[in-house]
Amino acid sequence: MRITDVDVVVTCPGRNFVTVRITTDEGVTGVGDATLNGRELAVASYLRDHLAAQLVGRDPLRTDDTWHYLYRGAYWRRGPVTMTAIAGVDTALWDIKGKVAGLPVYQLLGGRARDGVTVYGHASGDTVEAAVEDAARFLDEGYRAVRVQSAIPGLESTYGIGGVSTAGTHAYEPADAAVPTENVWDTEAYLDHTPRLFEAVRRELGPLPRLLHDVHHRLTPNEAARLGKELEPFHLTWLEDPVPAELQDGYRHLRQHTTTPIATGEVFSSIYDCELLIRERLIDYIRTTVVHAGGITHLRRIFDLAALYDVRSGSHGATDLSPVCLAAALHVDTAIPNFGLQEYMQHTPETDAVFPHSYHFEDGMLHVGEEPGLGVDIDLEKAAEYPYQPASLPVNRLRDGTMFHW
Repeated sequence: MRITDVDVVVTCPGRNFVTVRITTDEGVTGVGDATLNGRELAVASYLRDHLAAQLVGRDPLRTDDTWHYLYRGAYWRRGPVTMTAIAGVDTALWDIKGKVAGLPVYQLLGGRARDGVTVYGHASGDTVEAAVEDAARFLDEGYRAVRVQSAIPGLESTYGIGGVSTAGTHAYEPADAAVPTENVWDTEAYLDHTPRLFEAVRRELGPLPRLLHDVHHRLTPNEAARLGKELEPFHLTWLEDPVPAELQDGYRHLRQHTTTPIATGEVFSSIYDCELLIRERLIDYIRTTVVHAGGITHLRRIFDLAALYDVRSGSHGATDLSPVCLAAALHVDTAIPNFGLQEYMQHTPETDAVFPHSYHFEDGMLHVGEEPGLGVDIDLEKAAEYPYQPASLPVNRLRDGTMFHW
């Protein structure tokens, strides 16, 4: 069996998605997600202009060899564009491998380690009361874990707020243009507000629901230590991305000052970005994804390393990742021994129509289908109805106009 075609499909059924579709000479096809939110066309070009010709004629079942061929062969390795492109190819090859074997991919990864994949939803509100009410709604719908964000008084916009309750929409929808919108940030207002938010959530919802919160890389190590310590009475499952990902030593400072569990890694693209954090147990959950960390082949290596140090998975899963990515993540989640949580935001009906899939939500968990491969596909005719739309994520400035982390 040989690869005969590598197609790169860019479609925008509400969000821009890049999909790799690989075809073999025996007519078997596989799909992989290669979406890098806000930089989609850079990955599409990398795939079309550099990788596609290298793949034609290769054996699609040599997934590990192909991974290293694309990684080591580039010389200019790592980075989000390269690793996302490799991920799209690798995931598509695993899809083909499962179809050839007649098995769902999780069976090729070692078989089922759990009955379903526990997911968390995104609750938010313009006020603390509204956020508490939204969190209660998710629990009523069967979710076993909820991320809670609330608008910060005095700021016109807050990350994670606005439209989160509606499937497929959230506060960080890209602008309808290549030029990003600009938000204003105030760290002291945030630090003052967030402990009061979780005090209210626990008071109303009780001690048992699993609660999470996303800082989005916006604090210094000392500020993050202060927040983690003040949140300790509310027993969060995790505090996400408390400091910029580049400040890995900051996690050591944070660990020394708070027992609040820490999750990070959605912006990491390789095992080398998180090796120190895992090996020194500076984090509790690693949030790397199939699409941004080199595909199923490399993500499994990251999770295997994490398992040695009792660090659990918590993969990123926002709606800027397509159902192809979510399906692949669920197969990995189903098989690994150190699964923690999986982020889940429902896609729009238009997106689900473009990417028909067999996974489903029930009783707070996502369940992979039993179809051979990933159990997801792309409808090329429907995809063509939604052409690419230029879009950018927002940027942040402090009140004095200084550029800041978004």
